[in-house]
Amino acid sequence: MLVTEILARNARMYGDEVALVEREPEKGIRRKMTWKAFNEQANKFANALMEKGIGKGDKVIHLMMNCLEWLPAYFGILKTGAWAVPLNFRFTADDILYCAQIAEAKAMIYGEHFVERVETIRGELETIENFFYVGEATPEGTENFDDILAAGDPAEPKVEIHYEDEAGLYFTSGTTGQPKPILLTHKNLESACITENRHHLQTHEDNFLLIPPLYHTGAKMHWFGNFIVGAPAVILKGIKPKWILDAVSEEKATIVWLLVPWAQDILIAIENGDVNLEDYALDQWRLMHIGAQPVPPALIKQWKEIFPNQDYDTDYGLSESTGPGCVHLGMGNEHKVGAIGLPGFDWETRIVDMELNPVKPGEPGELMVKGPGVMKEYYKNPEATARTLIDGWLLTGDIAKVDEDGFIWLVDRKKDVIITGGENIFPVEVEDFLHEHPAIGDAAVIGLPDERLGEIVCAIIQVKPGKTLTEEEVFEFCEKLPRYKRPRKVIFGEVPRNPTGKIEKPKLRKQYAGIAESFKL
Repeated sequence: MLVTEILARNARMYGDEVALVEREPEKGIRRKMTWKAFNEQANKFANALMEKGIGKGDKVIHLMMNCLEWLPAYFGILKTGAWAVPLNFRFTADDILYCAQIAEAKAMIYGEHFVERVETIRGELETIENFFYVGEATPEGTENFDDILAAGDPAEPKVEIHYEDEAGLYFTSGTTGQPKPILLTHKNLESACITENRHHLQTHEDNFLLIPPLYHTGAKMHWFGNFIVGAPAVILKGIKPKWILDAVSEEKATIVWLLVPWAQDILIAIENGDVNLEDYALDQWRLMHIGAQPVPPALIKQWKEIFPNQDYDTDYGLSESTGPGCVHLGMGNEHKVGAIGLPGFDWETRIVDMELNPVKPGEPGELMVKGPGVMKEYYKNPEATARTLIDGWLLTGDIAKVDEDGFIWLVDRKKDVIITGGENIFPVEVEDFLHEHPAIGDAAVIGLPDERLGEIVCAIIQVKPGKTLTEEEVFEFCEKLPRYKRPRKVIFGEVPRNPTGKIEKPKLRKQYAGIAESFKL
């Protein structure tokens, strides 16, 4: 069933039930929406777009922070047969212009956080004929979303959409270069609903706490597991530990997907006494899962000590695989924490060498995946598509290995491997080790250039609030590592992560280039 049809079905079956709740703790705001209202808002926006001549194959830029209007606007675009083009909220005006030009977008819907950026480039957005706005003080030449909803037609748009039709253009985050446009189909989106639901067994009684940015496939595609069974979700605007626990407790959330930093912050808040778990109703919270980045085993060990009755899962995926689920740890496999897991439902995996030949078990190689979520292509980039899609298999760019039980362990990104004195060092291994130190809140490992060794291992360490740590203490702790893996340079500072929790290593390499003159031998 197309995702647009799932929404219409939910409206028919569960019309008066709450579909979405928005919580903004900083402002004390709580809003809610039923499945009927959700579907009608999507229809009204779709019909308004179609009146403007927007239809199958057209592209609509979607540039909004998480809010109650985000998903109705997204589904409204899909119901016209047009492509939704959600953009990273951190994109600069130049990034937005680049994406709009690649997409040749005909329309844009944006929120109040983006007014200045949009106005800066508006004269250069030559293909965009219609601008829509969510918020107050509507800019000149822009239609207000609320006005469209007040006067719009709630009838289902009469548009014939097929599974193989294009649905969304998702631009990569740009942390490894210029954003690449990933083209997804309606079949891809449906597959994400099925995969997520099969992995986490959502029922109509579950309630999903949605925190990550909706522009990213990860957040939306995890929510899809609830969406396919008409179960509610809570959109939380803010990531403070107290706000997360308040939302779980007061909304009776049963499933929460966290990023590593947010889980760490919750544990630190509990450890420091900033939150008292006895103040919250958490018994119904059945699943905590993490994705989008390597997960330190020490983190999950500590989490399970505090929440022993919760299930845990790790999800691995890419925007090119329609988000998470092509590999997942699986609930009940906590004994394998640290692995990304087994092939997901309806997915296959391979680990191959540079010539795409399978490697032996235990040997590192590049992870390939094949399944119903594999993207159609990198839009307007046949060269990159040809390098990445091989006979239906997707080359992920991640180095992995498989153990004797068939579990896949992510070693590192191919481009992040450090080569020092001829030895390959995978930063994730060192980062996981550093996370075991009780004073380390977060850690990133990068390679810095060195004339003699080629590269040296540099650890950027973010110390937990209220804790102290010296360089010598780090070096002493790392003596348990093989000598060639030990950091030669330690920098105390913030570990930058993008909105989906991935460490921004290009930013770190650029920031700390040229400081490798002195290091620990």
